[in-house]
Amino acid sequence: MTPRTVAVVAPYYPPKIGGVERYAEQVARAVADDPALTPVVITTRPTGLRTLVGTQDGVTVVRLGAWARISNTPVSPLWPLQVRYWLRRTGAEVVNAHAPVPGLADIAVLVAGRRETVLTYHAGSMVKGGPADRLTDRVLTWYERHVLPRVFARAGTLVAVSPVSLASGHPRAVEISPGVDVERFTPGDPPSTRARTLVYVGRMDRSSAWKGVEVLVRAFAEADLPDGALLRLVGGGDALPDHLALAERLGVADRVEATGELGGDELVRAVRSAAVLVLPSLTEAESFGMSLIEAMACGTPVVGSAIGGIPHVVEDGVQGLLVPPGDAKALAAACRTLLSDPRLADRMGAAGRDRAVDRYAWPALTARYRRIFRGDGG
Repeated sequence: MTPRTVAVVAPYYPPKIGGVERYAEQVARAVADDPALTPVVITTRPTGLRTLVGTQDGVTVVRLGAWARISNTPVSPLWPLQVRYWLRRTGAEVVNAHAPVPGLADIAVLVAGRRETVLTYHAGSMVKGGPADRLTDRVLTWYERHVLPRVFARAGTLVAVSPVSLASGHPRAVEISPGVDVERFTPGDPPSTRARTLVYVGRMDRSSAWKGVEVLVRAFAEADLPDGALLRLVGGGDALPDHLALAERLGVADRVEATGELGGDELVRAVRSAAVLVLPSLTEAESFGMSLIEAMACGTPVVGSAIGGIPHVVEDGVQGLLVPPGDAKALAAACRTLLSDPRLADRMGAAGRDRAVDRYAWPALTARYRRIFRGDGG
Protein backbone atom coordinates (compact mmCIF):
# COMPACT_ATOMS: atom_id res chain seq x y z
CA MET A 1 0.00 0.00 0.00
CA THR A 2 1.39 3.39 -1.01
CA PRO A 3 1.88 5.73 1.98
CA ARG A 4 -0.35 8.80 2.16
CA THR A 5 1.58 12.04 1.85
CA VAL A 6 0.80 14.61 4.52
CA ALA A 7 1.77 18.24 3.89
CA VAL A 8 2.48 20.03 7.17
CA VAL A 9 2.10 23.74 6.38
CA ALA A 10 3.36 26.27 8.93
CA PRO A 11 4.45 29.91 8.62
CA TYR A 12 7.73 29.11 10.39
CA TYR A 13 9.62 25.90 11.06
CA PRO A 14 12.84 24.96 12.89
CA PRO A 15 15.60 25.97 13.12
CA LYS A 16 13.44 29.00 13.99
CA ILE A 17 12.51 28.54 17.64
CA GLY A 18 8.97 28.86 18.90
CA GLY A 19 6.02 26.89 20.20
CA VAL A 20 4.17 26.56 16.87
CA GLU A 21 7.44 25.62 15.16
CA ARG A 22 8.21 22.84 17.65
CA TYR A 23 4.63 21.56 17.48
CA ALA A 24 4.67 21.36 13.66
CA GLU A 25 8.07 19.66 13.77
CA GLN A 26 6.79 16.99 16.15
CA VAL A 27 3.81 16.30 13.88
CA ALA A 28 6.10 15.96 10.85
CA ARG A 29 8.41 13.59 12.74
CA ALA A 30 5.48 11.48 13.89
CA VAL A 31 4.27 11.20 10.28
CA ALA A 32 7.77 10.15 9.21
CA ASP A 33 7.73 7.36 11.80
CA ASP A 34 4.46 5.91 10.46
CA PRO A 35 4.93 3.45 7.56
CA ALA A 36 1.48 4.35 6.26
CA LEU A 37 2.35 8.06 5.96
CA THR A 38 4.97 10.30 4.33
CA PRO A 39 5.55 13.91 5.43
CA VAL A 40 6.47 17.03 3.51
CA VAL A 41 6.74 20.45 5.16
CA ILE A 42 5.80 23.70 3.41
CA THR A 43 6.98 26.79 5.26
CA THR A 44 8.76 30.11 4.66
CA ARG A 45 12.34 31.30 4.48
CA PRO A 46 13.69 33.79 7.05
CA THR A 47 15.14 35.85 4.18
CA GLY A 48 15.23 35.68 0.40
CA LEU A 49 12.63 35.26 -2.33
CA ARG A 50 13.58 31.99 -4.06
CA THR A 51 12.03 28.70 -3.00
CA LEU A 52 14.49 26.33 -1.31
CA VAL A 53 13.94 22.59 -1.03
CA GLY A 54 15.97 20.50 1.38
CA THR A 55 15.84 17.67 3.89
CA GLN A 56 15.75 18.12 7.66
CA ASP A 57 15.75 15.10 9.97
CA GLY A 58 14.71 12.94 7.03
CA VAL A 59 11.74 15.19 6.16
CA THR A 60 11.48 17.12 2.88
CA VAL A 61 11.11 20.83 3.68
CA VAL A 62 9.97 23.36 1.07
CA ARG A 63 10.78 26.93 2.13
CA LEU A 64 8.92 29.62 0.20
CA GLY A 65 10.18 33.16 -0.11
CA ALA A 66 8.32 36.03 1.52
CA TRP A 67 7.99 39.38 -0.22
CA ALA A 68 7.45 41.27 3.02
CA ARG A 69 6.68 40.93 6.70
CA ILE A 70 3.81 42.76 8.33
CA SER A 71 4.35 42.73 12.07
CA ASN A 72 5.40 39.11 12.65
CA THR A 73 3.60 37.80 9.58
CA PRO A 74 5.37 36.82 6.34
CA VAL A 75 3.38 37.53 3.18
CA SER A 76 3.68 36.91 -0.56
CA PRO A 77 1.15 37.28 -3.41
CA LEU A 78 2.67 34.18 -5.03
CA TRP A 79 1.73 31.76 -2.26
CA PRO A 80 -1.65 30.65 -3.67
CA LEU A 81 0.06 29.49 -6.85
CA GLN A 82 3.14 28.12 -5.06
CA VAL A 83 1.25 26.16 -2.41
CA ARG A 84 -1.08 24.65 -5.01
CA TYR A 85 1.95 23.69 -7.11
CA TRP A 86 3.83 22.02 -4.24
CA LEU A 87 0.78 20.15 -3.02
CA ARG A 88 0.38 18.71 -6.52
CA ARG A 89 4.09 18.04 -7.06
CA THR A 90 4.55 16.25 -3.73
CA GLY A 91 1.39 14.21 -4.19
CA ALA A 92 -0.06 15.47 -0.90
CA GLU A 93 -3.35 13.82 -0.01
CA VAL A 94 -3.71 15.46 3.43
CA VAL A 95 -2.97 19.06 4.39
CA ASN A 96 -2.23 19.90 8.03
CA ALA A 97 -2.04 23.69 8.30
CA HIS A 98 -0.88 25.52 11.43
CA ALA A 99 -2.05 29.02 12.37
CA PRO A 100 -2.65 31.71 13.94
CA VAL A 101 -0.30 33.83 11.82
CA PRO A 102 -2.68 34.93 9.01
CA GLY A 103 -1.58 33.97 5.53
CA LEU A 104 0.11 30.70 4.67
CA ALA A 105 -2.13 28.34 6.65
CA ASP A 106 -5.29 30.05 5.38
CA ILE A 107 -4.06 29.76 1.80
CA ALA A 108 -3.19 26.08 2.23
CA VAL A 109 -6.72 25.29 3.41
CA LEU A 110 -8.35 27.37 0.68
CA VAL A 111 -6.32 25.90 -2.22
CA ALA A 112 -6.32 22.29 -0.98
CA GLY A 113 -9.17 21.36 -3.31
CA ARG A 114 -10.49 17.88 -2.55
CA ARG A 115 -7.61 16.96 -0.29
CA GLU A 116 -8.36 16.24 3.35
CA THR A 117 -7.59 19.30 5.45
CA VAL A 118 -6.69 19.47 9.13
CA LEU A 119 -6.28 23.00 10.54
CA THR A 120 -4.46 23.29 13.85
CA TYR A 121 -5.23 26.62 15.53
CA HIS A 122 -2.73 27.68 18.17
CA ALA A 123 -4.16 30.82 19.79
CA GLY A 124 -7.05 32.67 21.26
CA SER A 125 -7.78 36.12 19.93
CA MET A 126 -4.66 37.87 18.69
CA VAL A 127 -6.17 41.32 19.35
CA LYS A 128 -3.69 43.08 21.62
CA GLY A 129 -5.83 45.82 23.13
CA GLY A 130 -3.07 48.37 23.66
CA PRO A 131 -3.27 52.04 22.61
CA ALA A 132 -0.31 51.60 20.25
CA ASP A 133 -1.95 48.62 18.53
CA ARG A 134 -5.22 50.16 17.31
CA LEU A 135 -4.56 49.80 13.58
CA THR A 136 -3.23 46.25 13.96
CA ASP A 137 -6.16 45.37 16.21
CA ARG A 138 -8.68 46.64 13.65
CA VAL A 139 -7.10 44.40 11.01
CA LEU A 140 -7.00 41.41 13.38
CA THR A 141 -10.59 41.96 14.48
CA TRP A 142 -11.74 42.03 10.85
CA TYR A 143 -9.70 38.89 10.11
CA GLU A 144 -11.07 36.97 13.10
CA ARG A 145 -14.66 37.98 12.36
CA HIS A 146 -14.77 37.62 8.59
CA VAL A 147 -11.86 35.52 7.25
CA LEU A 148 -11.18 32.97 9.95
CA PRO A 149 -14.76 31.58 10.10
CA ARG A 150 -14.57 30.87 6.36
CA VAL A 151 -11.24 29.09 6.78
CA PHE A 152 -12.67 27.06 9.66
CA ALA A 153 -15.66 26.14 7.49
CA ARG A 154 -13.39 24.87 4.71
CA ALA A 155 -11.26 22.70 7.01
CA GLY A 156 -12.33 19.09 7.29
CA THR A 157 -10.99 18.77 10.84
CA LEU A 158 -10.12 21.50 13.32
CA VAL A 159 -7.57 20.96 16.08
CA ALA A 160 -7.63 23.31 19.06
CA VAL A 161 -4.44 23.25 21.10
CA SER A 162 -6.28 24.34 24.26
CA PRO A 163 -9.76 25.31 25.46
CA VAL A 164 -9.05 28.98 24.67
CA SER A 165 -8.06 28.37 21.03
CA LEU A 166 -10.50 30.10 18.70
CA ALA A 167 -11.15 26.65 17.21
CA SER A 168 -12.27 25.24 20.56
CA GLY A 169 -15.96 24.44 20.76
CA HIS A 170 -16.38 24.23 17.00
CA PRO A 171 -18.55 21.22 16.06
CA ARG A 172 -15.69 19.61 14.09
CA ALA A 173 -12.92 20.44 16.54
CA VAL A 174 -10.82 18.08 18.63
CA GLU A 175 -8.31 19.18 21.25
CA ILE A 176 -4.69 18.07 20.93
CA SER A 177 -2.39 20.07 23.18
CA PRO A 178 1.28 20.72 22.61
CA GLY A 179 3.60 18.19 24.19
CA VAL A 180 7.10 17.75 25.51
CA ASP A 181 9.83 15.18 25.04
CA VAL A 182 9.90 13.82 28.59
CA GLU A 183 12.92 11.67 27.76
CA ARG A 184 14.94 14.75 26.87
CA PHE A 185 13.51 17.37 29.24
CA THR A 186 14.26 15.57 32.50
CA PRO A 187 14.77 16.78 36.08
CA GLY A 188 18.19 17.82 37.28
CA ASP A 189 19.03 18.89 40.81
CA PRO A 190 16.11 19.79 43.10
CA PRO A 191 15.00 23.39 42.49
CA SER A 192 15.96 24.37 46.06
CA THR A 193 19.62 23.58 45.32
CA ARG A 194 19.85 25.42 41.99
CA ALA A 195 21.26 28.88 41.42
CA ARG A 196 18.61 31.52 42.15
CA THR A 197 17.80 32.18 38.54
CA LEU A 198 14.48 33.20 37.02
CA VAL A 199 14.23 32.16 33.37
CA TYR A 200 11.97 33.37 30.58
CA VAL A 201 11.94 31.38 27.31
CA GLY A 202 10.21 32.80 24.26
CA ARG A 203 10.23 35.39 21.55
CA MET A 204 10.80 39.06 22.33
CA ASP A 205 9.49 40.91 19.30
CA ARG A 206 7.86 44.31 19.58
CA SER A 207 4.88 42.77 17.80
CA SER A 208 4.71 40.21 20.63
CA ALA A 209 4.56 42.64 23.54
CA TRP A 210 1.67 40.52 24.85
CA LYS A 211 4.33 38.08 26.09
CA GLY A 212 4.78 40.49 29.02
CA VAL A 213 8.56 40.52 29.23
CA GLU A 214 8.59 44.21 30.15
CA VAL A 215 6.38 43.40 33.15
CA LEU A 216 8.82 40.65 34.14
CA VAL A 217 11.80 43.02 34.04
CA ARG A 218 9.93 45.53 36.19
CA ALA A 219 8.89 42.80 38.63
CA PHE A 220 12.47 41.59 38.91
CA ALA A 221 13.68 45.12 39.60
CA GLU A 222 11.19 45.82 42.37
CA ALA A 223 11.18 42.40 44.04
CA ASP A 224 13.12 41.90 47.25
CA LEU A 225 14.75 38.72 45.98
CA PRO A 226 17.43 36.66 47.75
CA ASP A 227 21.03 37.68 47.23
CA GLY A 228 22.48 36.52 43.94
CA ALA A 229 19.14 36.24 42.14
CA LEU A 230 19.41 36.59 38.36
CA LEU A 231 16.97 36.99 35.47
CA ARG A 232 17.87 35.10 32.30
CA LEU A 233 16.07 35.98 29.06
CA VAL A 234 16.24 33.12 26.55
CA GLY A 235 15.17 34.04 23.03
CA GLY A 236 15.57 36.77 20.46
CA GLY A 237 13.66 39.54 18.76
CA ASP A 238 13.72 43.25 18.05
CA ALA A 239 12.37 44.08 21.53
CA LEU A 240 15.30 42.49 23.37
CA PRO A 241 17.39 45.72 23.32
CA ASP A 242 14.35 47.53 24.77
CA HIS A 243 14.17 45.08 27.68
CA LEU A 244 17.88 45.37 28.38
CA ALA A 245 17.65 49.17 28.25
CA LEU A 246 14.78 49.03 30.74
CA ALA A 247 16.89 46.85 33.05
CA GLU A 248 19.63 49.48 32.81
CA ARG A 249 17.23 52.28 33.72
CA LEU A 250 15.89 50.29 36.67
CA GLY A 251 19.39 49.57 37.97
CA VAL A 252 19.40 45.79 37.49
CA ALA A 253 21.32 45.43 34.23
CA ASP A 254 24.13 43.58 36.03
CA ARG A 255 21.61 40.90 37.11
CA VAL A 256 19.81 40.44 33.78
CA GLU A 257 21.36 38.11 31.22
CA ALA A 258 20.29 37.63 27.59
CA THR A 259 21.39 34.33 26.06
CA GLY A 260 19.89 34.69 22.59
CA GLU A 261 17.92 31.84 21.07
CA LEU A 262 18.76 28.40 22.43
CA GLY A 263 17.76 25.02 21.10
CA GLY A 264 18.56 21.38 21.65
CA ASP A 265 20.68 20.49 24.65
CA GLU A 266 21.40 24.17 25.39
CA LEU A 267 17.71 24.87 25.88
CA VAL A 268 17.29 21.80 28.06
CA ARG A 269 20.21 22.89 30.28
CA ALA A 270 18.80 26.41 30.62
CA VAL A 271 15.39 25.12 31.72
CA ARG A 272 16.76 22.33 33.92
CA SER A 273 19.11 24.70 35.78
CA ALA A 274 16.46 27.38 36.43
CA ALA A 275 15.11 27.83 39.93
CA VAL A 276 11.85 29.18 38.44
CA LEU A 277 10.54 29.56 34.89
CA VAL A 278 8.28 32.57 34.33
CA LEU A 279 5.70 33.15 31.60
CA PRO A 280 4.16 36.61 32.20
CA SER A 281 1.78 36.76 29.21
CA LEU A 282 -0.85 39.50 29.04
CA THR A 283 -3.60 38.34 26.65
CA GLU A 284 -5.63 35.39 25.37
CA ALA A 285 -3.12 35.07 22.53
CA GLU A 286 -1.20 32.80 24.95
CA SER A 287 -3.39 29.79 24.35
CA PHE A 288 -1.02 27.29 25.96
CA GLY A 289 2.61 28.13 26.83
CA MET A 290 4.95 25.36 25.69
CA SER A 291 7.81 26.66 27.83
CA LEU A 292 5.70 25.83 30.88
CA ILE A 293 5.48 22.11 30.16
CA GLU A 294 9.17 21.97 29.22
CA ALA A 295 9.96 23.44 32.63
CA MET A 296 7.55 21.11 34.38
CA ALA A 297 9.16 18.11 32.67
CA CYS A 298 12.48 19.31 34.11
CA GLY A 299 11.05 19.51 37.62
CA THR A 300 11.24 23.32 37.49
CA PRO A 301 8.45 25.22 39.31
CA VAL A 302 6.71 27.86 37.22
CA VAL A 303 5.06 31.25 37.60
CA GLY A 304 2.53 32.26 34.97
CA SER A 305 -0.25 34.72 34.30
CA ALA A 306 -3.81 33.64 34.99
CA ILE A 307 -4.89 34.23 31.42
CA GLY A 308 -5.39 32.35 28.18
CA GLY A 309 -4.47 28.69 28.28
CA ILE A 310 -2.02 28.98 31.16
CA PRO A 311 -4.54 28.08 33.93
CA HIS A 312 -5.41 24.94 31.96
CA VAL A 313 -1.75 23.87 32.07
CA VAL A 314 -0.73 24.95 35.58
CA GLU A 315 -2.83 24.37 38.69
CA ASP A 316 -2.26 27.34 40.96
CA GLY A 317 -0.44 26.20 44.09
CA VAL A 318 0.33 22.73 42.68
CA GLN A 319 2.88 22.91 39.83
CA GLY A 320 3.45 26.64 40.24
CA LEU A 321 1.86 29.98 41.02
CA LEU A 322 -0.50 32.08 38.91
CA VAL A 323 -0.79 35.87 39.09
CA PRO A 324 -3.01 38.50 37.44
CA PRO A 325 -1.64 39.49 34.01
CA GLY A 326 0.30 42.74 33.99
CA ASP A 327 0.58 42.91 37.79
CA ALA A 328 4.31 43.41 38.40
CA LYS A 329 3.92 43.43 42.20
CA ALA A 330 2.08 40.10 42.23
CA LEU A 331 4.59 38.63 39.80
CA ALA A 332 7.46 39.78 42.01
CA ALA A 333 5.82 38.30 45.09
CA ALA A 334 5.27 34.91 43.42
CA CYS A 335 8.89 34.72 42.26
CA ARG A 336 10.09 35.74 45.71
CA THR A 337 7.96 33.02 47.31
CA LEU A 338 9.44 30.24 45.20
CA LEU A 339 13.02 31.48 45.61
CA SER A 340 12.59 31.77 49.38
CA ASP A 341 10.68 28.58 50.19
CA PRO A 342 12.79 25.52 49.25
CA ARG A 343 10.22 22.93 50.28
CA LEU A 344 7.50 24.58 48.24
CA ALA A 345 9.77 24.86 45.20
CA ASP A 346 10.75 21.20 45.36
CA ARG A 347 7.17 20.05 45.87
CA MET A 348 5.91 22.07 42.91
CA GLY A 349 8.80 20.91 40.73
CA ALA A 350 8.01 17.26 41.45
CA ALA A 351 4.29 17.83 40.80
CA GLY A 352 5.13 19.50 37.49
CA ARG A 353 7.19 16.51 36.36
CA ASP A 354 4.32 14.15 37.17
CA ARG A 355 1.84 16.29 35.21
CA ALA A 356 4.14 16.60 32.20
CA VAL A 357 4.62 12.82 32.01
CA ASP A 358 0.95 12.01 32.56
CA ARG A 359 -0.63 14.59 30.24
CA TYR A 360 1.91 16.08 27.84
CA ALA A 361 4.29 13.36 26.60
CA TRP A 362 4.44 13.74 22.81
CA PRO A 363 3.90 10.11 21.68
CA ALA A 364 0.30 9.89 22.86
CA LEU A 365 -0.51 13.29 21.34
CA THR A 366 1.06 12.72 17.92
CA ALA A 367 -0.55 9.25 17.76
CA ARG A 368 -3.89 11.06 17.55
CA TYR A 369 -2.65 13.02 14.53
CA ARG A 370 -1.53 9.84 12.80
CA ARG A 371 -4.98 8.33 13.30
CA ILE A 372 -6.60 11.44 11.80
CA PHE A 373 -4.23 11.43 8.82
CA ARG A 374 -4.83 7.71 8.20
CA GLY A 375 -8.57 8.24 8.40
CA ASP A 376 -8.96 6.29 11.64
CA GLY A 377 -10.37 9.22 13.66
CA GLY A 378 -8.72 11.39 16.35
